[in-house]
Amino acid sequence: MPYRISGIDVHKKMLAVVVSDVEVDGEYRFERRMFGSNPEQLRSLAAWLLEQEVEEVVMESTAQYWKPVWGALERYWKPIRQKREGAARRSGTLHLAQAQSNRGRRGRKRDFPDAERLVARELILSFVPDAEQRLWRTVTHKKYQLRCSRVRLQNQLESLLEEAHIKLSSLVSDLLGLSAQRMLKALADGETNPAALAALADERLRATPEQLCDALGACTELNVVYRRLLKMALQELRLIDEQIGELDKEMAGLLSEHQDAVERLAEVPGLGVDSAQQIIAEVGSTAATFPSKKCLSSWVGACPGDDESAGVNYSHRSPKGNCHMRRLLNQAANAAARTKGSIFEIVYRRSVPRLGHNQAIGAIAHRQCRLIWLILHQGVRYEERGPAVTKRSKQLRTRKMLRQLRSLGYRIEAPNPQPSQAQAQ
Repeated sequence: MPYRISGIDVHKKMLAVVVSDVEVDGEYRFERRMFGSNPEQLRSLAAWLLEQEVEEVVMESTAQYWKPVWGALERYWKPIRQKREGAARRSGTLHLAQAQSNRGRRGRKRDFPDAERLVARELILSFVPDAEQRLWRTVTHKKYQLRCSRVRLQNQLESLLEEAHIKLSSLVSDLLGLSAQRMLKALADGETNPAALAALADERLRATPEQLCDALGACTELNVVYRRLLKMALQELRLIDEQIGELDKEMAGLLSEHQDAVERLAEVPGLGVDSAQQIIAEVGSTAATFPSKKCLSSWVGACPGDDESAGVNYSHRSPKGNCHMRRLLNQAANAAARTKGSIFEIVYRRSVPRLGHNQAIGAIAHRQCRLIWLILHQGVRYEERGPAVTKRSKQLRTRKMLRQLRSLGYRIEAPNPQPSQAQAQ
């Protein structure tokens, strides 16, 4: 029985499409056809694949140009192939291949042969979630970009103040905090009295009014151009903060049905509601795509790697994985290592003398990744066992030392129990 697979070499304005029956003996025979990438041509592509009775489609992940092709086939081709009578288990399956794994030899790269390799070669495939989860990812990625823009704006603002001889960043911990924003807004509006600007600072600010007046002394003769540039920066900051707030509300609405999963993840030390939302956007609300915690760790790239040759492993460097999850886990691991009384603080203190900071943080990230899979996949809640583990480890260490001392010939007597303990017994 024939089983036809299609390979699509994706470009910005055109698609090179081939179809072949993979159940034949010998070399594959390909049918070739060229399509455009506009919506009408994508609908024609879906109709042609249905006419050719294609069971699976493999396409190359070329920048962002594969996304319209994937969306069109997911809408016009996939449901029909899956719901038809006598459909195979993998009928209507879409695959996204990493471009590097389909790379041709230098000087031998052409469009249709690239598409044929997608059918005939063993490839490295990428995980593409469903349309709803892709929308979650779009929102979280946009919010992350806005936060990066906010950090960039803060650096530019500090550079502008230094150029204008305003040394405010040396006295406040956060240049975009409430006290600093009040002073900067008044400075941008034309205030020239350093004492009046210093009076806008919060009383809990460590810097004294005299220090603030000295840092803001250049405002008396500040060029009007600097005031305009400062005002523009503050307006841009306000716009970014408003957009981040809108995206927070949007994300809360999209994940309203999975609020329990967000709450369960947010209970983990080092994570919060925002981190939990980003993790669910990357792996799904139940992590159902990953059959085990090892699979999730491997996909993220949070597990030790292998570089073995002739029986010798030359490196355990972690493999490449999902960059967004690696960023989240690295941030969460650094925060969890500083959470007092948590198991992650204990693991960090045990590991850092032997492994160093970076590898100890990597070990905590690996542990957190496996924990995330358990919480999402099995629906359990996080249970802190840090202090209990500490007490139990002390007991085990004491028993081990007693055995070692006795084996060396020492006579060790157990200490007398405390009166309260004796009465309780």
